[in-house]
Amino acid sequence: MPLLAPSPWTRQAGHVRRLLRALTRYPVITITLIVGIAVLALSLNGLDNASRWVATLYVSGFIVWTLVGMVRDVMRGHVGLDILAVVAMVATLAVGEYVAALIIVLMLATGEALEDYAGRRAKKELTALLDRSPQIAHVIVGSGGNSDEVTDVAADDVRIGDVLLVRPSEIVPVDGVLLSESGSFDESSLTGESMPVSRAAGEEVLSGAVNGSRAVRIRAVRRSTDSQYQQIVALVREAQESRAPVVRLADRFAIPFTAVSLVIAGAAWGISGDPTRFAEVLVLATPCPLLIAAPVAFLGGLSRAAKAGIIIKGGAVIEQLARVRSAAFDKTGTLTQGRPDLIDVRPTIGFDADEVLRLAASAEQYSSHVLAEGIRRAAADRGLEIGAATEAGEVATNGVTATIGGRTVVVGKPAYVASLAPDTQRADLEPGQAAAYVSVDGRFAGVLVLADDVRPESPAVVSWLRDHGVERIVMLTGDAHATGASIAHEVGITEVHAELLPPEKVHLAAELRPRPVLMVGDGVNDAPVLAAADIGIAMGAKGATAAGDAADAVILKDSLAKVVDAVSIGRHTLRVAYAAIWMGIAISIALMLVAATGVIPAVAGALIQELVDLATILYALRALTGPPSGLDESQSTHAERVTT
Repeated sequence: MPLLAPSPWTRQAGHVRRLLRALTRYPVITITLIVGIAVLALSLNGLDNASRWVATLYVSGFIVWTLVGMVRDVMRGHVGLDILAVVAMVATLAVGEYVAALIIVLMLATGEALEDYAGRRAKKELTALLDRSPQIAHVIVGSGGNSDEVTDVAADDVRIGDVLLVRPSEIVPVDGVLLSESGSFDESSLTGESMPVSRAAGEEVLSGAVNGSRAVRIRAVRRSTDSQYQQIVALVREAQESRAPVVRLADRFAIPFTAVSLVIAGAAWGISGDPTRFAEVLVLATPCPLLIAAPVAFLGGLSRAAKAGIIIKGGAVIEQLARVRSAAFDKTGTLTQGRPDLIDVRPTIGFDADEVLRLAASAEQYSSHVLAEGIRRAAADRGLEIGAATEAGEVATNGVTATIGGRTVVVGKPAYVASLAPDTQRADLEPGQAAAYVSVDGRFAGVLVLADDVRPESPAVVSWLRDHGVERIVMLTGDAHATGASIAHEVGITEVHAELLPPEKVHLAAELRPRPVLMVGDGVNDAPVLAAADIGIAMGAKGATAAGDAADAVILKDSLAKVVDAVSIGRHTLRVAYAAIWMGIAISIALMLVAATGVIPAVAGALIQELVDLATILYALRALTGPPSGLDESQSTHAERVTT
């Protein structure tokens, strides 16, 4: 049944709801507009005294409310531009320019609303990490865990010694010892290792690992709160809470701009002897250009980044990106593609390479192993026809056996294949490589070599950062040193720290100099270091939710080139913000000097100040434009084509 188009009444109701939300979200703007209309109506009806009292009482209340906020800010060690606005409002009320005072209130409220809107648009709720945390455990009832009866309990209620059933593709809820004969687990979110890990009976299985295609039993050795995954969650929380807040850009100009404004206003009053001059100057000194320019520029930078596939969580992050001096990269899924690809087929005598690959891919279509996907993908890329099997079966973590066109094909680990084809010989592999062994009709047929390739854009990204002021670039990885070093050499990184656990990554990131430090990673194992770094960027295209929660920015497209885009956008945005601020300061000071002569009345000055606001906003919107990428066009196009 076709969907009905929304009726005009429905659309109108939606517009009304959005308008009401906007009015209630920014009550100061709404109330100021209502008061302004009331003041204008009273004045037009000849009730000037009533008009003056309404405006004076409202602005006085706003002044008191602002002073309370200022006191709270000062107690927290924060001094902003509000003092100048308060002095301007008091001065305009003192000389009877109550309409100008109302305009100042409206300008301040508008500036705060713009800044609030920028923050709300940039931030996302960081809840996915906790959502992914194991909530339920299947406890096997009965002595020794040999019963078939299972009861579900909260993961936090699992006790040490409980025997748990972990079903296929489920997350291990607590750290435990494997009771089943063997099991295969995806620990990429914990260690960064892209290949599934095989565990034998008696070996430890970590919480947060994803079980393979066969149900297993484990005995809990730690409570949920003490297990690996929850420790990572705690690290994220601790790292997030330990970061110092970044001072708003405009506040750095607060004291000097306030001092200059008060000096000009005081001099105008002193020379002329007319206190009205003081108010007329300060009306033009209200700090709206400063309060508005930076948030609008940052909002433009955030919008531009989002259009490029980068979600940046706030204007402060953009400022830090613009100043980055050190960069650290995870390996798996960050500098590399995070998926094993076939790089070589090594057939034995009597077998053809394409035939070995075709038969292996035909058998592997019945396997869910991560290497199987790479083999099937390679066969498809070569245009090989995959045959159907008359019989097929998989021995979890070992291999698959299938009958293809009347031939028995076995693909798997060397020991498993050797048990069926005694002439099997192990292959020599380079660091970072993995192999699938193939036998056909009981004869060893060859080896398929796979590797997690470097992203094609990784060398260009590292080179660009080094050429643009990033003084130190390192790799932080949980992989073996030989594997990490080979990848680092390929992308141009000379400093490698390998075989690291999450706490060790956090420690190294904290020790890196010079600051600020940019960290790029993915997966749960990178979440703590992303949260601890000055700027954390998560490769979130493949659903690395924990990393995305902890990071300051998330790349939605599967391309490391977006890191360069993020830094480039940050630098461009900061340049625009500074230029807009200095332009606002210069215009305001020039107008204050003119107002000091008495040629600009207070109300006219307040309206002129709105034009200054408009000029700074229009200039700040330049942050929406600029070069689309920090990499040159050929590098960016090639990387996008390959990763797509």
